[in-house]
Amino acid sequence: HQNASICIERKKRINARCFLHHPPPSSTISFVESFLLVTSQCRIVRRDCGFVFAAKLYPAGATTNSDSGVTNIRGIYPVLRKMAEVGLPLCVHGEVTDSDIDIFDRERVFIERVLKPLIADIPQLRMIMEHVTTKDAVEFVLSAGDNVAATITAHHLIYNRNIIFQGGLNPHYYCLPVLKKEEHRQALVKAAISGNPKFFAGSDSAAHAKGNKESCCGAAGCFTGYATLELYLEAFDNAGALDKFHNFVSSFGAQFYRIPVNASKSEDKLRLVRKQWTVPDSYQYGDGSVVPLRAGQTMAWSVQ
Repeated sequence: HQNASICIERKKRINARCFLHHPPPSSTISFVESFLLVTSQCRIVRRDCGFVFAAKLYPAGATTNSDSGVTNIRGIYPVLRKMAEVGLPLCVHGEVTDSDIDIFDRERVFIERVLKPLIADIPQLRMIMEHVTTKDAVEFVLSAGDNVAATITAHHLIYNRNIIFQGGLNPHYYCLPVLKKEEHRQALVKAAISGNPKFFAGSDSAAHAKGNKESCCGAAGCFTGYATLELYLEAFDNAGALDKFHNFVSSFGAQFYRIPVNASKSEDKLRLVRKQWTVPDSYQYGDGSVVPLRAGQTMAWSVQ
């Protein structure tokens, strides 16, 4: 495995190339995750570079481009213990991938088989269960210590699994973790609007070319990045909890990662207004196009 300085320098170069095309506001903090592999070693775990703020665990085969992910979490326990020691958060895509487990039960089984034993074995590990989708995950996070948190996507707050099959098969609403039953959506909304800092925004926006979604084997992922804040705001508006929106999207995540909350200049701030607009049928995506979630439909909020 490459040493830490080489890995970090590569991440810096990648980030610089991204920002060359899309410069961030002056107040933005560059956020980089490491991708945990079975071959990851303790010497790459560090926070003093001021650049890497977390490492992410993908179970092998759990989602797009995760085939080289972890197959046995105990194989990376030395790395996780080192992360706990230095306070580096572990971000987790929380699903098992066993073929005998129903796709709608993957998250619940992962909590029982992997996360509960992990927390028992390494109780000081700071962990974020990414894009939770079930009431089981909400209950797990609430029952754990302050070192365990979770992110929730806008599409999991707004939709249940019926939307995937409404009027036919709708591939642009198919994502992993997959949308769940209405009772789970309601549990997510309750957690999001609770004001509990253990829950905060994580968009999980995934842009796939139209042909890769509308195909015999469509890719998993919903493209929400074109209107992330507007979608979240709609969810909070629907729940009558606009007063809880700001901390959920702007403060709680930064607090958990122990990075400064943005002290934006006035020109960097966003203003959200109740103004309807129609989502385009598609956006340019390389040489092709990407179909956004809710294409051709009306949004209730706009960013100014």
